[in-house]
Amino acid sequence: QVQLVESGGGLVQPGGSLRLSCGASGSILTIGAMAWYRQAPGKQRELVASITRAGRTNYADSVKGRFTISRDNAKKMQYLQMNSLKPEDTAVYYCKATVYPAGAADAGDYWGQGTQVTVSS
Repeated sequence: QVQLVESGGGLVQPGGSLRLSCGASGSILTIGAMAWYRQAPGKQRELVASITRAGRTNYADSVKGRFTISRDNAKKMQYLQMNSLKPEDTAVYYCKATVYPAGAADAGDYWGQGTQVTVSS
């Protein structure tokens, strides 16, 4: 059973920083693309950043230059470093990974449970 578990959310003042972590566990052959999404109250879930297994990254325009996505393939981890946080970054943040389970014919997309990030003074 593949699981993604996030950590690192919390309350931070505008201009502050937070680092989110997401670890994959279970019987995993390999992990492909990984990504962070967020969903603010009353809004649709949106892509924040993504990273390929080779390390190529992509960011939403709203977070470019402030957020950095990274991954550690050996540890099956992904991270989101968030700097210069703004109140509009307030949302539940979800990690997603395309996982190739051991013994399975196909890959599947797996999601974390979400972690709350609140930016407020």
